[in-house]
Amino acid sequence: MASKPSIPKGTRDFSPAEVAKRNYIIQIIKTNFEKFGFQPIETPSFENSETLMGKYGEEGDRLIFKILNSGDYLAKANATHLEAKDSTKLTASISEKALRYDLTVPFARYVVQHQNEIEFPFKRYQVQPVWRADRPQKGRFREFFQCDADVVGSQSLWQEVELVQLYDSVFAALGLQGVTIKINNRKILSGIAEVIGASDKLIDFTVALDKLDKIGEDGVKKEMTEKGITADAIAKVQPLFQFSGTFAEKIQQLSSLLADSAEGMKGVEELRFICDNVANLGLSAATLDLDVTLARGLNYYTGAIFEVAAPKTVAMGSIGGGGRYDDLTGIFGLKNMSGVGISFGLDRIYLVIEELGLFPQTVTATSAALFLNYGHKEALYAMQAIGKLRQAGVRVELYPDAAKLAKQFQHADKRGIPFAVLVGETEMEAGTYALKNLASGEQQNLTFDDLLKVLQVK
Repeated sequence: MASKPSIPKGTRDFSPAEVAKRNYIIQIIKTNFEKFGFQPIETPSFENSETLMGKYGEEGDRLIFKILNSGDYLAKANATHLEAKDSTKLTASISEKALRYDLTVPFARYVVQHQNEIEFPFKRYQVQPVWRADRPQKGRFREFFQCDADVVGSQSLWQEVELVQLYDSVFAALGLQGVTIKINNRKILSGIAEVIGASDKLIDFTVALDKLDKIGEDGVKKEMTEKGITADAIAKVQPLFQFSGTFAEKIQQLSSLLADSAEGMKGVEELRFICDNVANLGLSAATLDLDVTLARGLNYYTGAIFEVAAPKTVAMGSIGGGGRYDDLTGIFGLKNMSGVGISFGLDRIYLVIEELGLFPQTVTATSAALFLNYGHKEALYAMQAIGKLRQAGVRVELYPDAAKLAKQFQHADKRGIPFAVLVGETEMEAGTYALKNLASGEQQNLTFDDLLKVLQVK
């Protein structure tokens, strides 16, 4: 007996209802991207390995899905590496391509490759799947969609202001209130490390600080000590462990702490510009909060850093993030191309909206009505009406077989189709249609125009 088929861990099948809900979110995101002037591009699902490898650090390289060369891939394998079973070095000779890990590096490659065709500043968005050989868990998959928007070719901080507004506009359209857009600045983190005398430990310092909400103050101090950060340096950052107040109050605290750091004060001024202008323009669904522990993407972020937290009533990790990068395209030879971008976590946003019951009832993949099949003549009469309804944008269908009516009604019920249209000899002679509400059982005879009016609002 054949074994039951399955799919790889970290991947999913999506039912029609799930696809409809995902498309609902994606369409809202795309609509807002375009409303803010972003243009769509697409890049291949796989890239040359050299494009991806070495761009995400050692951990990222490990999580990239490699594609074996076509044909006899061992024919070109390095014999020494093969005999030594050195998989890391062997991979380079048997795998020349890899599935994309994110949309950012392929975008940087796209900008460099097409720089003579692009009008800068260039505002692009992408909604495509990416793949990571990660350990699957709630909200984390090996295959998932990213929804990215980036601007390259401008250093203006108005771009950061607009991206905060873009986040807010999308979440407002989704009905997702209570979202927190956390913001920090790489220059502030560098400034803090400078004033405490730990510039050489910037990464260790920020990685530990980033864990404050997970392991607490004592845990962060312990990790910093283990990384070689002195007790005197840790004492100087004590104010960060009780960092609270309004955005403006936090800015003032940072100004005092970073008074002796030109780099840190530049970060403070950048955050003040973003905060003041966002406050003047206003937000409707989200709040902007300064989180000095936020340290994501330090390998390439150079200015503002964003992370979006779901409403506190939902236990979920970040549902979005991004930041400013001054030289991402430099990895492909195009220097000094500043950019800033954000990403929406589609899968996590889906889970949050599902848990909060925010999907509209109209989000469905089903038809508005099922025409029952009484036989050839009746089916032909029904199909003529079905054609006109479809031209008017109404989703309707005919049950394909002249089966027992009970079976046809059962099919409509299982599909979640709200109406059945009954067309027998009586209806054909009168030129009408019997419309039955399958929830209430109410039935009425309608002309085609009246039938159209009823079904158009469903």
